[in-house]
Amino acid sequence: MTATTRRPSRSGIRGGEALSGYLFTAPMLLLLGLFLVVPVLMALWVSFSDWSGRGSPLSGDVHFVGLNNYSALLTGGGLAEQDFGTALKNNAWYVVLVVPLQTALSLFLAVLVNRQILKGRGFFRTAFYFPSVTSSVAITVLWLFLFNSTGAVNKLLSFIGVKGPNWFNDPDGIIHNFFGLFGVKTGPAVLTGNTALGVSWWDWLGGPSVAMTAFVLLAVFTTSGTFMLLFIAGLQSLGGDVTEAAMMDGANGWQRFWKVTLPQLRPTLFTVLTLGLIGCWQVFDQIYTGTKGGPGKTTLTPAFLSYQSAFNNQQWGQGAAIAFILFMIIVFFTLVQRWVLAERKVSKRRMRGYEIPPSGTPVAAPTQPGRDKEGQR
Repeated sequence: MTATTRRPSRSGIRGGEALSGYLFTAPMLLLLGLFLVVPVLMALWVSFSDWSGRGSPLSGDVHFVGLNNYSALLTGGGLAEQDFGTALKNNAWYVVLVVPLQTALSLFLAVLVNRQILKGRGFFRTAFYFPSVTSSVAITVLWLFLFNSTGAVNKLLSFIGVKGPNWFNDPDGIIHNFFGLFGVKTGPAVLTGNTALGVSWWDWLGGPSVAMTAFVLLAVFTTSGTFMLLFIAGLQSLGGDVTEAAMMDGANGWQRFWKVTLPQLRPTLFTVLTLGLIGCWQVFDQIYTGTKGGPGKTTLTPAFLSYQSAFNNQQWGQGAAIAFILFMIIVFFTLVQRWVLAERKVSKRRMRGYEIPPSGTPVAAPTQPGRDKEGQR
């Protein structure tokens, strides 16, 4: 009998290698823990406390108040709930308009500058990307001049016979203004009499204000160049064999883009939509520089409201609570996007139509209409 030899089981990473890895990553883990994890945990504690902003939030004078800060924003029925509802409404319309527009525009620009026949592609890429590297404060100030009541935008509109609005001083919703053209000034009682977070449903459905619409155009103008580069990288990583096969099958340009190119850009599209969603829900510097929530709180956003509650009103608990509610909103919509853009498995019933029969299996010839089996040759 031959003795069976046992080979010692070897793990993927030896003990010494794991220790070396931890030693190399320890400085970065320490920095992340010190400047990211600890502040987040302290802010979470502040959202459940009555900290006034003086002294340490971990001192004995700070008390745990439970969900009082959250309930004041969501079910309090006072000014805090109304302001939070107004900020959510404004930001929701901002997201609904900015994310699709900037995604579509950036994809269009990427396809345009990625074409081989386009001359001066480097110049156009730089020109389209230039607004993205400009200071947001500087470009917001420029936007205030352009969209002034006597600014360049209204001057251009006057050339075609359109009287431009007083952009950053008009609190009316664009959908309300559209209904006003037909004489509709107030909504039905079912919309004006019922509220959500202190805001009537008629105001929720009124669309963004004219002032917020100017910020929507600003966001699309400044962010499309960045996402254009992501789409260009995605387009240049695609192979041409599938597109050539679609051309051999007779697919036109639109069919090749919609059925071949766009499905292959699914990871890039998810990245662009996720980054756009996060950036839109966190909009702050344009509001702070431009209108500070006015006119009539129609450009108020949760990020600016969090700053205003904490630093201006000294309600640090409510400010931290707004920040964490905003965090949960972003996580929720990111998971929804991940589910919508996830690849679906092909069902077994549909897979049968693509299965190749084994060799030697007779394949029934297609019958021609108007002939029976005896009339076939």
